[in-house]
Amino acid sequence: MLAFADGHLSTPEVYATLDRQRARAGEQVPAGPELDPALMSALRSGDARLVGRALSNDLQPAALSLFPALRKTLAAGLELGALGALVSGSGPTCAFLAASAERALDLAASLSGAGVCRSVARASGPAPGAAIVSGASVTRPR
Repeated sequence: MLAFADGHLSTPEVYATLDRQRARAGEQVPAGPELDPALMSALRSGDARLVGRALSNDLQPAALSLFPALRKTLAAGLELGALGALVSGSGPTCAFLAASAERALDLAASLSGAGVCRSVARASGPAPGAAIVSGASVTRPR
């Protein structure tokens, strides 16, 4: 389920904020994408609750610092039963994992009425057209 904020964020500004936050914390910028072992383990388990707890987004702290109202949206979604919540991409959209299509519908209705977002949309998978990229070669699903 997706919750759309009443406002916008500049993607370049979110990345610049992330860079400043990492510099202040003395963190190195990762050389490339890294698989999160907790998320991969949760996905292998097939347990949606574990997946929800393992969801993360490196850009989320930067997006939250620039658009603090997103904290209320994320908190409301979790209080209303989402298994997991995160800022999607550089924001300001928030994504929530629901236990079922019925729970996603309940969550969408509740978030709509909570006044913490402009609008909501439900999404389900799998998403056709996904591709696994490895080095220079691309494997496309048939």
